Amino acid sequence: MPKRALESLTESMFYVLMAFSAAECCGAEVVQFVAVRTGGALRLGPATLYTILAKFEEVGYLTETAVDGRRRTYAITAAGRAAYQAELKRLQRIVADAAATAALSYAAKPLPEGGADRGQAALAPLPLP
Repeated sequence: MPKRALESLTESMFYVLMAFSAAECCGAEVVQFVAVRTGGALRLGPATLYTILAKFEEVGYLTETAVDGRRRTYAITAAGRAAYQAELKRLQRIVADAAATAALSYAAKPLPEGGADRGQAALAPLPLP
């Protein structure tokens, strides 16, 4: 089944919507917001940023609110806020699943004869409850 456009967001897309969920802003302010929020771990280049802004405006997640020379200011729309919240819930589910999986006990189970070098053991997860 083909994936719908923007069914899930890339990390960059998510942070861009996060910036707009906080306030109306221009591209330079989005870049600054993302750099501060991620501690510099995610850097948005101009091509990535402006591609995302154009796509979000096209699908109705953002609307342009002001133009001052080359500086364009955008605001998040209701559809954009809903997309941000849906992605946030999706990511929270992923983190919760990872935490639940990490909490499971693992039992060492020897590999079949000749299946490992020098008697190494494989870890087999216990069945999920």
